[in-house]
Amino acid sequence: MADHAEEVLKAANTIAVVGLSRNPAKAAHSVPAAMQAAGFRIIPVHPSADEILGEKAYRSLADIPEPVDIVDVFRPSPEAPGVAEQAVAIGAKAVWLQQGIASAEARRIAEAGGLDYVEDRCIAVVRALGRITKH
Repeated sequence: MADHAEEVLKAANTIAVVGLSRNPAKAAHSVPAAMQAAGFRIIPVHPSADEILGEKAYRSLADIPEPVDIVDVFRPSPEAPGVAEQAVAIGAKAVWLQQGIASAEARRIAEAGGLDYVEDRCIAVVRALGRITKH
């Protein structure tokens, strides 16, 4: 049977990354960079950056002027429910909590809003193992 996370990723093109870091040494920078290199459109969501990875950064999910497939979360677990609420509000297709991040409340919010939900999985590892590219 196909991995649910792989199916979510195969269906996606645009990934908004909440907590994308400007620091290349952090996973919150290198993981989205790897996804971008694989052909995914990365939209940074950052409270103060103007641009990361050559893409315009937005202060919040609500500020993004285009459809988003996956909201990828690089924030602590207690912040995940609020991000899930925002993801539902903008009509995203999925919420993805990175490895080490889990929230039963975020899952409840996402699934109640009709969104796919993945937690505690590295999106770049799922992409690599599934050999998923958008080129």
